[in-house]
Amino acid sequence: MDDVDRKLLSLLRDDCRLPVSSMATILGISRATVRTRIDKLTTDGTIQGFTITLKAGAGIYGVRAIAMIEVAGQGAEKVIRRLQGFPEIRAMHTTNGRWDIVAEIEVETLEAFDRTLRDIRHIDGITSTETSILLSTRKSG
Repeated sequence: MDDVDRKLLSLLRDDCRLPVSSMATILGISRATVRTRIDKLTTDGTIQGFTITLKAGAGIYGVRAIAMIEVAGQGAEKVIRRLQGFPEIRAMHTTNGRWDIVAEIEVETLEAFDRTLRDIRHIDGITSTETSILLSTRKSG
């Protein structure tokens, strides 16, 4: 992956519907090269899919949160497998430092959030959690 691929991925991350011609102009390469690079990044698994980002308050998810999770000993893989069964968990990340796992949670109501958090905290191997509800989202340019 070179700088052009990284810039292309950044453009796609910001707006996956950006026309190929616009990306070509921004990157200073041909449309055919943009298409070829996107195909290559998709084929090699770097790009695993394209998605949309909903505006806050769109009515799909009423509560979004980040849960930091500490796991006892070497039990992280077992905990991750259990957490993968939660449809409320949008994404999971392993980390270094105090927290072993960061989980992005999206649910419709505070009651659903409470149930989800309670279920997460009852998983064997989880020793501690800290959760923050996301109030608003801002993206720097």
